[in-house]
Amino acid sequence: MTETTPYAQVRQRIAALTAAWAGGMSLPEIRESFERFLADAVAAPQVRRTVLSLAGLSACAFDPPGATPDGPLLYCHGGGFQIGSVRSHAGLMARLAAASGARVLGFDYRLAPEHRFPAAADDAFAAYAALVEAGSTPRALVGDSAGGALALGTALRARDAGMPLPQALVLLSPWLDLSMGGQSYVTLAERDIFSKPAQLRAMARTYLGRETAATDPAASPVLADLAGLPPILIHAGGDDITLDDSHLLAHTLPHTVQLEVFAGMCHHFQVFPELPEARQSLDRIGAYLRNL
Repeated sequence: MTETTPYAQVRQRIAALTAAWAGGMSLPEIRESFERFLADAVAAPQVRRTVLSLAGLSACAFDPPGATPDGPLLYCHGGGFQIGSVRSHAGLMARLAAASGARVLGFDYRLAPEHRFPAAADDAFAAYAALVEAGSTPRALVGDSAGGALALGTALRARDAGMPLPQALVLLSPWLDLSMGGQSYVTLAERDIFSKPAQLRAMARTYLGRETAATDPAASPVLADLAGLPPILIHAGGDDITLDDSHLLAHTLPHTVQLEVFAGMCHHFQVFPELPEARQSLDRIGAYLRNL
């Protein structure tokens, strides 16, 4: 009998998507299919969307009723540094805006292989610096998957530059160690339906090129000196292949990091609005951000 639970339906959608990717799609076709796959035009219809530019990057503001431009949430999207965009993550950002009551700013950073490391990291930092310079230091840096590395790396660069820091970081299934040193990359390889070790290794090589080691703290920020960071909230899935990156960050900063693991959920499960666990995660993140 075919399963009809929301998660079973998500699994079927992911299987169809990844099978199409494996069937010989070009990278531009994969990027377009990823945007279509996550398209959620009706998400949080009360949230106003405004296309704009941030540090010379294409961006979009997501404003729930009553939100002001001050102290926005700066969102770094995921996609293995090769795919993903404001368009693919628009639904998630709109739902985050609705849950938090705050403006969310998403931006398109340069993608590999056309633009290798540190292009994406430089773009994320430039977006943050532009907001600080404008007198609108982000209330929080938020990122999912590869965007989690960009969010954490941006906070570290801001710290080192003596810039104002956000009040918090919020990371969704963050991919923080591109060397994939955690055991979850082995033990959860068959359970995570969205990300596989070979796929992540290929994405890391494509992003880093030959000049940068995967253990370079600038690329894998969980391996950096993490002192002096603001509070960090992490939500990850229990079947998330990158889960040990979250555990490592929580172990390194036990008094700074609050980690919640959602049993049975895959990598960055929050992108699927039909999942009850995704709604629970965003509700709790929203409450956390409202109380900063």
